[in-house]
Amino acid sequence: MSEDKRGEQGLIKVMVVDDHPMWRDAVARDLAESGFDVVATAGDGEQAVRRARATTPDVLVLDLNLPAKPGVQVCKEVVAANPALRVLVLSASGEHADVLEAVKSGATGYLLKSASTEELLDAVRRTAVGDPVFTPGLAGLVLGEYRRLASDPGPAAGDEPDAPRLTDRETEVLRLVAKGLSYKQIAERLVISHRTVQNHVQNTLGKLQLHNRVELVRYALERGLDDE
Repeated sequence: MSEDKRGEQGLIKVMVVDDHPMWRDAVARDLAESGFDVVATAGDGEQAVRRARATTPDVLVLDLNLPAKPGVQVCKEVVAANPALRVLVLSASGEHADVLEAVKSGATGYLLKSASTEELLDAVRRTAVGDPVFTPGLAGLVLGEYRRLASDPGPAAGDEPDAPRLTDRETEVLRLVAKGLSYKQIAERLVISHRTVQNHVQNTLGKLQLHNRVELVRYALERGLDDE
């Protein structure tokens, strides 16, 4: 579990938000038993925002259907307060509108509650390193929506004369990100380490003033990098 480490503090810090106590406790227990550091749980939206700010988790496992404040609003607020926070939506709804709204609110991934425990654990690990994780079938939906947005007329951010320049390797990594490859797959393709891929992505995010991999994918699609 070396990839799950977070510096000197140890394991990935996770917070679980769901309004059903039995489900919330079961997910938190499964995560804790698998070596994650479950720093908090919450049963409604207001509580989720407060506790996320107090405990600063690495990953927020979030249900959308919450009392007091809807999950998409929780997502917007916690990501705005802490752009480094990754949000993995865990929902019973596979409705396309819910998925797209969650991603536009800042969620890194979207998993249906019908997923197995192993799928959930893998999704949390991948979400922690910035990989967009979606229940099969939903990734294509999100990518298709970004293609549609990218084809809309309007000024393309980054085309200004003083637009930040990426290195050849950063551009190469960005192109593979746009094609939907995971960090592990990119590392294997380029024969570099997983950590090196992460570093290139973080450098690119910084140069382009983007906050997460979802925004990075849209940036790449706007420039047609996935077709090269």
